[in-house]
Amino acid sequence: MSDDLNKVPKAIAGTSSVLDERLGGANFLKRNMRKIFPDHWSFLLGEIALYAFIILLLTGTFLTFWFQPGMGHVIYEGSYAPLKGVMMSEAYASALNISFDVRGGLLMRQMHHWAALLFVAGMMVHMLRVFFTGAYRKPREINWIIGILLLTLALAEGLTGYSLPDDLLSGAGLRITQGVAISLPLVGTYISFFLFGGEYPGEDVIARFYSLHILLIPGILLALVTAHMVLMWVQKHTQMPGKGRTNKNVVGAPFYPAFMAKAGAYFLFTLAVVAGLGTFAQINPIWIFGPYTPADISAGSQPDWYMGFLEGSLRLMPAWEINLFGTAQAGTLPLSVIIPALVPLGLVMTGLALYPFLERWITGDHREHHVADRPRNNPHRTSIGMSAIVFYGVLWLLGANDELSAFFHINLNMTTYVGRALIFVGPALAYIITYRICLGLQRSDAAVISHGVESGVIKRLPHGEFIEVHTPPAEDIAAHMRGKEAVPMLPVDEDTSGIPPKGMRGPLGKLRGRMSKAYGGEKIPLDEGHGHEDEHAAVGPGEDKSLTH
Repeated sequence: MSDDLNKVPKAIAGTSSVLDERLGGANFLKRNMRKIFPDHWSFLLGEIALYAFIILLLTGTFLTFWFQPGMGHVIYEGSYAPLKGVMMSEAYASALNISFDVRGGLLMRQMHHWAALLFVAGMMVHMLRVFFTGAYRKPREINWIIGILLLTLALAEGLTGYSLPDDLLSGAGLRITQGVAISLPLVGTYISFFLFGGEYPGEDVIARFYSLHILLIPGILLALVTAHMVLMWVQKHTQMPGKGRTNKNVVGAPFYPAFMAKAGAYFLFTLAVVAGLGTFAQINPIWIFGPYTPADISAGSQPDWYMGFLEGSLRLMPAWEINLFGTAQAGTLPLSVIIPALVPLGLVMTGLALYPFLERWITGDHREHHVADRPRNNPHRTSIGMSAIVFYGVLWLLGANDELSAFFHINLNMTTYVGRALIFVGPALAYIITYRICLGLQRSDAAVISHGVESGVIKRLPHGEFIEVHTPPAEDIAAHMRGKEAVPMLPVDEDTSGIPPKGMRGPLGKLRGRMSKAYGGEKIPLDEGHGHEDEHAAVGPGEDKSLTH
């Protein structure tokens, strides 16, 4: 009877044998299906972006069957009565047709839009997790660069998709895009004419954005996502510090069946959330805005959230321009457009791309890292990340300065002036506050390791003093805290002859040494605690426990 239970079904065994004999995949599958994945909730943040991307591909494929990417003029004769008889583009008419006349069309449109927002949000949160835990360090620098390219392409994909319906709201965004493009020195006019097929608005921009949106950018995204996953698989996943976890092992559950079951359930959950939002939460009601015409504008128009920081930079920037050779006719550089369009995004993306290499240059750390840092244990990195978040957040918030002014009855100019100050003051304050919080959390960890955790038991000492008894922390918590490593630091001290180490000489070397000394080193050692030395003692029989919590 037991032999029958252990026997592999003939259908499965036969199929497996055929495939193994022809493809030799048995050893490959056996090795990879048992690959260990660490178990931590933050590691699933990247899964959200992956599942949203899958939903985007599925819903986008559905929408392509009915969308017409043309700018030819037609008279609307569809089901939406308020727009009947109105002249509009083929793109806008087909978007209305999908919304009102195609079975399930509006649900697919809204799911596609919600999934796009979730895709970008998932990538941003995943990137923040990787940054704050130092998971970008060797050997994962290439995967970090791939992630930055994915985020940049996702922004471009969102911009092109947002413009396709050719309604009044997306047309306002497209007009801003054209203004940014044409402001670029030397190449601006050529880029604008290439996109729009001539003078704005031209006749080709929707068709060209459509090709970019459904073919070119998704193809590159798919290739980069595949490379990202393959590298993650080969290099193995990082893990949080804890009991038995080192740079030479992985503690967790196997890919099959544990991680596969978890990932499958998580995908279904993500799909349910997107479907629920698409069903019950209206987004981008294009029929309310009407068709786009260059002569019309819409009050209170806002882009999707991920483009809000560029909108805010345009609104905060003073009206500066440079007229070459002193005359506008010789060429004008509109700094009020060029700087907001290029500098904020350039600062963030360039800073992210260079950070792993700059950190390695400052610390001299060339080791492989497979155990992630707790953000508190590298306070300078965490503070830099929070400064970037505040910088982004101020620009994002001030992208709605008109709405803020109207809702809170604040002078519009005042919100702009406050925003211009916050863009510099906010990141500096965020750095200082975050650094102090990180040091405070390190001191808290040191106190727990040195003196244990509060037990809630009050003990009276022989001389009459009341103290609270502390107990040793749980083994897994203590191992999590003891996984802390000092941030590496270059040797910067001079030798007995007063000569600095090699590489620390000259202006650049001295600067590097000072930066390494400030950035690296142990800020709060784990054995740095305070309190009563006998607080570790357990309460024994006969001792005074007259006060307890």
